[in-house]
Amino acid sequence: MVAGLTVSTLTPTLLVGALVLLVAVAAVRLSTRSGLPSLLLYLALGLLLGTRGLGIQFDSAPLAQALGYAALVLILAEGGLTTRWSQIRRSVAPALVLSTVGVLVSVAVVGLAAHLVLGLDATTSLLIGAILSSTDAAAVFSVLRRVPIPHRLSGLLEAESGFNDAPVVILVTVFAEAAAHAGNHTGWPMLAVMAVVELAGGAAIGLAIGWVGGHLATRTAPGSSALFGLAMLALIVLAYATAAAAHASGFIACYLAALVLGNLELPHTTATQSFAASLGWLAHIGLFVMLGLLADPADFGPQVVPAVVLGAVLLLVARPLAVAVSLTPFRFRWRDQAFLSWAGLRGAVPVVLATVPITVGIPRLAWIFDLVFVLVVVFTALQAPVLPWVAGRLGVREESRALDLRVEATPLDDLHAGLLQVHVGPASRLAGVTVDELRLPPEAHVVLLVRQHTTVMPEPRTLIRHGDDLLIVTTAAVRNMVERRVRAVSLDGRLAGWSTEGRDGVRRDRE
Repeated sequence: MVAGLTVSTLTPTLLVGALVLLVAVAAVRLSTRSGLPSLLLYLALGLLLGTRGLGIQFDSAPLAQALGYAALVLILAEGGLTTRWSQIRRSVAPALVLSTVGVLVSVAVVGLAAHLVLGLDATTSLLIGAILSSTDAAAVFSVLRRVPIPHRLSGLLEAESGFNDAPVVILVTVFAEAAAHAGNHTGWPMLAVMAVVELAGGAAIGLAIGWVGGHLATRTAPGSSALFGLAMLALIVLAYATAAAAHASGFIACYLAALVLGNLELPHTTATQSFAASLGWLAHIGLFVMLGLLADPADFGPQVVPAVVLGAVLLLVARPLAVAVSLTPFRFRWRDQAFLSWAGLRGAVPVVLATVPITVGIPRLAWIFDLVFVLVVVFTALQAPVLPWVAGRLGVREESRALDLRVEATPLDDLHAGLLQVHVGPASRLAGVTVDELRLPPEAHVVLLVRQHTTVMPEPRTLIRHGDDLLIVTTAAVRNMVERRVRAVSLDGRLAGWSTEGRDGVRRDRE
């Protein structure tokens, strides 16, 4: 598809792409109402567009893997930039154990089940176990937006999903190479050492690029928040590419660089996070629609039973055992462990990694993609809708909690509210006016005043000065009225509204 793109095919390509994106964005509301992660809707959209639907041809596993890895870089970038260290700090150690020891436990259990129940050889069984061992935070949090849980649990799920992609990619690559070159691969002890070195090297590169790049950006930050967001993204991609070029883990480097950048005191933080969130959504949509295009429903039938068997083992045995082994030393309650076991949703990563056997030259294992696809769809549809109910039954819901909200990411429309920032310029007649003399509607309030890099909690008699920045919270119903009122006072001073003609010569009604 990409290779055949010309000027004549550009218009229909853009038309289809724009329509798909609009439908995908609209599907988010349906996802919220139904409790199903949006990934299922995007996969369904891809299947609808594919060979058994509207007939779009896409069958390149190498291209799908390359685009999938690129999408995962953007998804990890968004996850790292928007993760608050204060919220995951207590969860980092258990998340690291769950992302390493827990992954090994899961691979072993699922691999054993594939060997004993499905009769597969040991290497193929371990390959399937590795592919299925990575969790998907996007799927979990698309459901848990409506269900507040303690930061210790949400932070652990978030950190686990950021950390476990790297070791899982290494394991999948190792087992795929072993299957492709049976009897002619590096010994397992040496592979274990190589994996540790790759993870450590990737972590070091990611932390270094995030730290150094963040401090350089502080000194050379452009005035445009849009350019600054691009610079942050470039640093994160640089971390991935540098680590991959050094034969280290690019995914762990990418996530840690983004985590460091997201928690430094950088300029334009909110705009950068909003930009990253938009790219993350775009990557999710494109990734899942592409995987739906790659799949052929005609091949699903033979894989339904194996997928259900392995999925049941993963959900009821492997995940709970991995959680228990990893988190019991950290004194997690059994209720917390039970919830974390059920919340281990699978998503994009396993489906992308299921293309690896094809790209390394094992066409006889192409059926693994169909098995993993069916498993992800079936068990996401089973687990996700009841996650809120499971949280309530296990008593891990928080009925009230403080949230660190970013303005651009806050659904102010749902609150029927708005936020206005007012800068008092050198010629503005807002200077010399007190807050109560603004005579704002009762539904609007000046909640913050910033003066020479210091914050002032405004009172009715607080005097406004040149150079001040005001933050006004207002309901949507009076937003326009507030803007008109502030503009009038800026032009005419405290007597604005009492005269019928403003300083600019424009006649106004009395307020």
